Amino acid sequence: MGTPERPRLSVYRSNKTIWGQLIDDLSGRTLAAAGTPHVTEKELAPKEEASKVGEILAERGKIAGIDKAVFDKGPYRYHGRVRALADGARSGGLDF
Repeated sequence: MGTPERPRLSVYRSNKTIWGQLIDDLSGRTLAAAGTPHVTEKELAPKEEASKVGEILAERGKIAGIDKAVFDKGPYRYHGRVRALADGARSGGLDF
């Protein structure tokens, strides 16, 4: 459950893309979001691309005043692209 002080970082993964959202569940608002289409570098490996998405999400979160989050991996296992997104968000400065 995400709050305004510590929103939920929700992950969606498909076969081709990965998305992350910082969500305040109390007000039902998405505070920041990033996905594979937002990555400007082309020809990256899927894990590298997911890591970049995490970094972009952390950067957008900092702009929105967010530095802490609760990680919600959903039904996905914590490995591969989901883990790369989480590691990228952590390296971008997001704490969870």
